[in-house]
Amino acid sequence: MILQAVIDIAEICVRKGVEDIVLSPGSRCAPLTLAFARHPKLRVRTVPDERSAAFIGLGIAQQTGKPVVLVCTSGTAAYNYAPAVAEAFYQNIPLLVLTADRPPEWIDQLDGQTIRQSHIYGGHVKRSFDFPVDTKHVDAQWYAARLLNEALNEAMAFPEGPVQVNIPLREPFYPEPGEEFAYSSNVKIIEELPSGFGLPAQSWETLNQELKQYKRVLVVAGQGKRDEALHQEVLRFCQANGAVFVTDTISNQQVAGETINFHDVFLGAKHLHSADALQADLLITFHKSLISKNLKLFLRKQTNLQHWHVQPAGMVADTFQSLTRIIRTTPQDFFRQVAEGEENLSHPSDFAQTWTELDQRAKAFLEGFQENSPFSEFKACHQVLRNLPAHSILHLANSMSVRYANLIGVADLEGVEVCANRGTSGIDGSTSTAVGSALSTEKLVTLLTGDMAFLYDRNALWHNYLPHNLRVVVLNNHGGGIFRMIEGPRSQPELRPFFETEQRLTAQKTAEDMGFQYLQASDAASLAALLPSFFNPSAGPQLLEIETSSPENFAIFEAYRKQVASKLNI
Repeated sequence: MILQAVIDIAEICVRKGVEDIVLSPGSRCAPLTLAFARHPKLRVRTVPDERSAAFIGLGIAQQTGKPVVLVCTSGTAAYNYAPAVAEAFYQNIPLLVLTADRPPEWIDQLDGQTIRQSHIYGGHVKRSFDFPVDTKHVDAQWYAARLLNEALNEAMAFPEGPVQVNIPLREPFYPEPGEEFAYSSNVKIIEELPSGFGLPAQSWETLNQELKQYKRVLVVAGQGKRDEALHQEVLRFCQANGAVFVTDTISNQQVAGETINFHDVFLGAKHLHSADALQADLLITFHKSLISKNLKLFLRKQTNLQHWHVQPAGMVADTFQSLTRIIRTTPQDFFRQVAEGEENLSHPSDFAQTWTELDQRAKAFLEGFQENSPFSEFKACHQVLRNLPAHSILHLANSMSVRYANLIGVADLEGVEVCANRGTSGIDGSTSTAVGSALSTEKLVTLLTGDMAFLYDRNALWHNYLPHNLRVVVLNNHGGGIFRMIEGPRSQPELRPFFETEQRLTAQKTAEDMGFQYLQASDAASLAALLPSFFNPSAGPQLLEIETSSPENFAIFEAYRKQVASKLNI
């Protein structure tokens, strides 16, 4: 068959461990669609909106840890993948992006659905490949198979990420009646073994000797998946060195009594940023981004701070403007090696004791404030998060949802995994990513989102795969309430029409159209009454809308911030 090399793309993907395909309908991509849809070993889903499709694929890959293939037709369809591709790039999530294209001679010739697709994602993919236009010659067939192997190997090589293969296709796209459609049995497979990322003995000796110079060590975990073995190694290191382990909610390392979980609360008291008792002389970081702006500002103000970042390979950011050393090994190996031979401290250091006591006071303050404050979206988030089922998954939309969650935390809950699109921190694919996650697990998946993020991504639900285990909580303050929280826009007369962008919609019609059971709450009592049935695992997909007032939310949150500043001190 003329398009045999294209058909064999599906077989190569299967042989290299791919299980999930998310495609969007189109004519130019028909050979790819047929190749994947007819393969018996693939889960193939079709999502009409390419932007949503790509984020759903991202959510699947985020949950499974395996590469997901995206397939779209030519033209602007490929551009609609761009937000999710960028997010995958910064979150290190493996995607194989297959963009069907016109043959090169028709580019810029005013033909339909034709744009410049080669390398369309620029620097937001690990690599871009151009599939051969004609594959009749045996060398072209070898090249096509080799290229697909390279693309998948690159997507899975540390740090993982998205890779594009642009595939120009000429008609005919469909097999003739009676024409054989079969996958080659001898497709070329190139395996790549992962690196161990080890350091030489001399480097470990240097690190251990230097560590003895530091009396105040702060360990900060960025966004990552829960890893119990890593967690135990970090705790062992901290106990041996009197170090402090600070964990954002999205780090998935939060454990009550073991880590500092309420730093975003007490560092909201800006006078503590210069408190000598909190100052570290060595900062050790691993994994990706942080939510807490308070923590970032605190660390950026530190003087004479040494900063070691532990990461096996890839780009390293100097987030706190203090980076002094990049250590190319895995975090687990690092903390195991540098803790060896050390005797555990019988009592925590004064430095660790100060952080721990302040963390405990911050937690008590937060719980007391929530108990005594009027109803607001902040209090609603507290109620929802404190009632999450054990061993479930929480997805956080950007803007205020993720910020509230980082203040409130999930450290007291057993086995709750927290996910958020903090690579680019956009609102555009939060719902779609949660849908993808729910399609890949039997665990309950809860999305906490605002009205703007939810309405922006309604096409996340426009398909035939609504997961039974999906729960969506929509905080509806009828606008972009985050802009009222920020000093700059809230003091401008244009706040209401141009920043908050007032909207009058609710989520009820969308919920009903898409097959959700719709629930609504507007006070603490009604919310408390609904949460048990909302989290009932056998209840099917549900959407809970919580309506609040943006000015009231601001007033209550501002009262919280003022109390933090006045009541939390060393």
